[in-house]
Amino acid sequence: QVQLVESGGGLVQAGGSLRLSCLASGRIGTYAMGWFRQAPGKEREFVALISWSGGSTFYADSVKGRFTISRDNAKYTVYLQMNSLKPEDTAVYYCNAGKRLWTYDYWGQGTQVTVSS
Repeated sequence: QVQLVESGGGLVQAGGSLRLSCLASGRIGTYAMGWFRQAPGKEREFVALISWSGGSTFYADSVKGRFTISRDNAKYTVYLQMNSLKPEDTAVYYCNAGKRLWTYDYWGQGTQVTVSS
């Protein structure tokens, strides 16, 4: 069982930056880790994914070039660096862990990101 706790959300102006963190309760060295987000009235959508080794990363087209996912397995933590934020990035951001790429076995509770125009 893996428990995930997100942090780092908040209110930021358009064009600003935030870094989200996802701390896992257990060893996540063999898990793929990712971020999803859900805006009010919309479905949860994929944002970014990183392989267990960190050697492969994947991004939604809407965040490519602005967001960077990374991980530190020794600290049981995954990060999402978000730059050049836009109002449309406003959402609750969720961390997840999967035993394989593109699988999502565990989810965090989410952290709110609000971008003002």
